[in-house]
Amino acid sequence: MSNSAETTTKRPLRVAIVGAGPAGVYAADILTKSNEVKDGDVEVSIDLFEAYPAPYGLIRYGVAPDHPRIKGIVNALHKVLDRGDIRFLGNVTYGRDLTLHDFRSFYDAVIFSTGAIKDADLNIPGIDFEGSFGGADFVSWYDGHPDVPREWPLDAKEIAVIGNGNVALDVARMLSKHADDLLVTEIPDNVYKGLKNSPVTDVHVFGRRGPAQIKFTPLELRELSHSNDVDIVLYPEDFEFDEASDDAIRTNNQVKTMVNTLTNWLVEEHAEAEQPSSRRLHLHFLHSPVEITSEDGNGKVSGIKFERMQLDGTGNAKGTGEFVDYPVQAVYRAIGYHGSPLDELEYDARRGVIPNDGGRVLGADGKPVPGIYATGWIKRGPVGLIGHTKGDALETIGCLLEDRLTLPPADNPDPQAIIDLLEERGVEYTTWAGWNKLDAHEVALGAAWNAENPDAAVVRERVKVVPREDMIGISRA
Repeated sequence: MSNSAETTTKRPLRVAIVGAGPAGVYAADILTKSNEVKDGDVEVSIDLFEAYPAPYGLIRYGVAPDHPRIKGIVNALHKVLDRGDIRFLGNVTYGRDLTLHDFRSFYDAVIFSTGAIKDADLNIPGIDFEGSFGGADFVSWYDGHPDVPREWPLDAKEIAVIGNGNVALDVARMLSKHADDLLVTEIPDNVYKGLKNSPVTDVHVFGRRGPAQIKFTPLELRELSHSNDVDIVLYPEDFEFDEASDDAIRTNNQVKTMVNTLTNWLVEEHAEAEQPSSRRLHLHFLHSPVEITSEDGNGKVSGIKFERMQLDGTGNAKGTGEFVDYPVQAVYRAIGYHGSPLDELEYDARRGVIPNDGGRVLGADGKPVPGIYATGWIKRGPVGLIGHTKGDALETIGCLLEDRLTLPPADNPDPQAIIDLLEERGVEYTTWAGWNKLDAHEVALGAAWNAENPDAAVVRERVKVVPREDMIGISRA
């Protein structure tokens, strides 16, 4: 067998990327546009694998459908994959359809960009009661994830959402928003019907610290005020600012914008006596969850207890010893995502990441595993916005290109070999051409709905296909 230096000069560098969300697509794009590739020092051949039949990962299955930025991000990712220099292979699950040994056999390098899709734990009494849910699970349901149940129990009038990040606001907004106002999005029909029948009147969002420490973005906050027939309710006693808060407001424009927005809402709310809306979205600060309660011990959520907090001067919060109860029939925890372990790779269970050094995956001995890399949330944890994954990918690709002359060469670098293996194993893989078919089909479903509802106040651009078997059948037709 030829050595690795000869291999990289005589044939394309074969790279597999596992995960076709923004992190994976950015990594592929950055690799194809790297100086080494542009100058002709390296030729690359990239296969982008995805466990779902469709691409885009978090954008398709982790972001609320009414986000105004989604379309722009999808369009950007589409342009990258539509160039034809990156091969998409969907409906292929790592650890089931293909193993690490398989990837090592057919590729010189493997980049894992599998993200983080599970809910972070919240260890308080009652967290397992009926009516207690993970925010990530709810997001998967309303985004039409192919592997979750089609139904969701929406029978609560009063709901608590724990968390002060973007996901918490997404969950609260989707719970409080009227279903008809979501028809302009790609919301699946089963989700529309479920939300349409929801009896919800009040959604409460609870954060542990003050208004100057919230983790969501100004865009997320402003979107709350765009919900039709939903009042935003704030509480003066929750508006506490310490020295660190004042400093953040002075020095951080994002914090200043959000605090100004909240305080303006608070003033407007108490100055105006408008006709109340049918639904209310309450924003609470300085509340730390203590226990989810159940009446008569029947195991169903009937309320939630919080300890009131106070800021300690550093922007952190400490308990006051004062407790308050809220009657609710459902609780959603949205305190963050957590990555999942991957077969044959080391895993940091506390952080929910693959241990790595700048993107080089580390083995049990703490040393880099040759040819194995990570990027995105599985690399650094579920923090930051989608745009931050570009910086992650740039670092990881830089490491890969530094290592290229010492990578263990693939046994069989022929691009057809991996296709032959998938077909031999009966894997119903999907392709980019298949995604274009599914994409067109969803747009056609939206057009059909519009034709059947000519007097509707909205126009549906598309209707998302949910069942995995339907997605595969349409893609492979």
